Amino acid sequence: MDRLRDPEGGCAWDLEQSFATIAPYTVEEAYEVADAIERGDLKDLKEERGDLLFQVVFHARMAGEQGAFDFADVATAISDKMIRRHPHVFAGESYRTAGEQTVAWEVIKQQERADKAKGGVLDDVPVGLPALTRAVKLSKRAARVGFVWPGVQEVLDKLDEEVAELKVEVAAGDKDKLRGELGDVLFVIANLARALDIEPEDALRATNAKFVRRFGFIEAALAGRGKTPDQSDLAEMDALWDKAKAAEKG
Repeated sequence: MDRLRDPEGGCAWDLEQSFATIAPYTVEEAYEVADAIERGDLKDLKEERGDLLFQVVFHARMAGEQGAFDFADVATAISDKMIRRHPHVFAGESYRTAGEQTVAWEVIKQQERADKAKGGVLDDVPVGLPALTRAVKLSKRAARVGFVWPGVQEVLDKLDEEVAELKVEVAAGDKDKLRGELGDVLFVIANLARALDIEPEDALRATNAKFVRRFGFIEAALAGRGKTPDQSDLAEMDALWDKAKAAEKG
């Protein structure tokens, strides 16, 4: 990285980069790590972990050029944090259950946020997170101070309410209001995922993979009939979808 960022003999592209321009690549590499894990491909996982590590090194190098911090500071910071958050390992504390440990972890994190002088309860939930992930984090943070539906049924009732409001706006055809109502439905879905202790990004990623699988079945079946999807119709493809679904369940 030092060579790549060397003003005298480095890479012109690397020298032009900043935190802002590199950030999208960092996010992309994190998703590629998740994809390798989802596919169970350890060879790819090794490579993608390296790509993600390179992003950390890149950011640390740029920060070092500004005199802010370097890679050693990054490693020290996470080491200190893990020691601080694991007093049952490093400081003689003991917890009877994993649940007690989780509660203690959250208390420590709350103290860390207080020490950073953050204002509101939601102030430090990163804006740059994927919207669905951020919705879950926002609802979790609000739940810690009691702003939460009592149970899953109450969330489902709220979902029914929001879907009904969405249907009204679908009929009215106002795009701006539709966007708002659809956002409300998605936010309640995120709350439902939190209430069910399911990571919505994982659930949706699995459904995406299922859709790709089943649509691939449709394409293969149509190819066997000498056709492509655009030469078919919804009824035929829907019947093949049902076959794919039945085959997976079987």
